[in-house]
Amino acid sequence: MVPADRLLAFAALALVVIAIPGPSVLFVVGRALAHGQKVALASVAGNELGELTLAVLVAVGLGPLIGRSALLLTVMKFAGAAYLIVLGVRAFRDRKVHEFGEQVAERTRGGLRALRDGYLVGVANPKTAVFFFAILPEFVRQSQGDVPVQMILLGVLFVLIAAVSDAAWSLVASGARAWFARSPRRLELVGGAGGLAMIGLGITLAVTGRKE
Repeated sequence: MVPADRLLAFAALALVVIAIPGPSVLFVVGRALAHGQKVALASVAGNELGELTLAVLVAVGLGPLIGRSALLLTVMKFAGAAYLIVLGVRAFRDRKVHEFGEQVAERTRGGLRALRDGYLVGVANPKTAVFFFAILPEFVRQSQGDVPVQMILLGVLFVLIAAVSDAAWSLVASGARAWFARSPRRLELVGGAGGLAMIGLGITLAVTGRKE
């Protein structure tokens, strides 16, 4: 199993990554602004189920390979770092282009539909996918055995942290719907900050490594 010190280090890094405004955060905030707290929380639940699915798929598919190939791990790390930088540049460039205006104009969605939409966002979230592909394996120890099980355990921890963070975002946004709606500039700042943070995370991932 994963040593306790690795779990704590992983949890700290996951918290930083999750706090960066990305697709999930912007989606949840948008739902809270458009439809209020109930729909936003249903979207959070769906989003976390989607991320959990992604974590399991990555663990089952990559776990056995990572357990046998240090070269694969290195390639994944640099590929993930490059993609994070691309995502960050794109998020910063497109910080003025959000769908909140369209979402606010929508009719209130039911809980099951919000759950489904949240699931689709979670399972297709590129930031989460990059984290699971490139960063999560950095905390796996081949010497501990059962690499897929280690990856699933770390993935579950990530999802739990994400659930708390996304729920907090949804509650804050639903309570400040009027304040956000009055100024698109505030949403632009959130998107721009998230883009810069992802660029920084990508650079950090590229220049750091692990020792087995």
